[in-house]
Amino acid sequence: MFDFTILLLPGAYASSVAVTLDMLGAAAAVAPRLGVPVPRWRVLAAGGHPVHLSGGLSLAARPLPRALRDDGAIWVVPGLGLDSARLARERLQQADAQAAIRALRTHAGRGGTVAASCSAVFLLQAAGLLSGRKVTTSWWLAASLRELEPGCTVDANRMVCANGPVITAGAAFAQTDLMLHLLRTRFGAPLAKAVSRLLLVDAREAQAPFVVPELLANGNELVARVIARVTAAMPTPPAIPELARELGMSERSLARHIKASTGQSTLALVQSVRLNKARVLLESSRLSVEQVAEQVGYGDATALWRLMRRVTGLTPGQLRAAQVSA
Repeated sequence: MFDFTILLLPGAYASSVAVTLDMLGAAAAVAPRLGVPVPRWRVLAAGGHPVHLSGGLSLAARPLPRALRDDGAIWVVPGLGLDSARLARERLQQADAQAAIRALRTHAGRGGTVAASCSAVFLLQAAGLLSGRKVTTSWWLAASLRELEPGCTVDANRMVCANGPVITAGAAFAQTDLMLHLLRTRFGAPLAKAVSRLLLVDAREAQAPFVVPELLANGNELVARVIARVTAAMPTPPAIPELARELGMSERSLARHIKASTGQSTLALVQSVRLNKARVLLESSRLSVEQVAEQVGYGDATALWRLMRRVTGLTPGQLRAAQVSA
């Protein structure tokens, strides 16, 4: 029996695949010293064999069986290396992706656990496994996932979301966080901790510290204008009613457009711009936290501290310390 089944599609993000296998290899190496079972895994491919990954790399894999047996393994799908929802939708129409979708649906239908990161989460959506669940994906794909699956709750701030037998993670390198979570769930905290120390991997809870507001626009001119206006006006960004008037629309209409494009409220978008500016200042300047707060329009550091803690899980001091130690 296997503990993990790694399901690959051609073109998958090579680093996401590599980190999955390296972390499993590290777990297998340290497990005997901890007195825990050694993880066992297999690599299956939906498509050609060997699997051609991104960057010209290839990996040997077993063909995906046409008839799947009952399987107690956790099925893991690394990121597909797709940077837009349009590419993800087009990729999922191809024959190998359809085979993977059927396999995931079958495994989950038998009570199995499935896990995916980044654009591979769209495979789980296509398999009908996300409805009614709380999930995450790459933060810039969150709005598209909400549109495709309105029955699920997409929390783009989270690095990993575990909801019953469906476990999802953020952008491609969140595969490290996903694998730590899966090792912890399957084999216990000591093994996951040993792997993180061996590979110098820090567990992260939130994607929010890494969000680049300009990328949230995703080609939407209105959102880009809002972001540019707020950025240019700091430290005194315009209030939301003023933004709406400048753009010639009601607050409700502005909120509807921003929600459709980014998955965020207007206030959350404005806050993300301010937080990004604060993060840059904390990482690249010697300004005090109080001075940084003033630069992004907060009258005192406490307001910035509370917002940053709520959204990113880190305080300004912790964010600066993490940058210094990196």
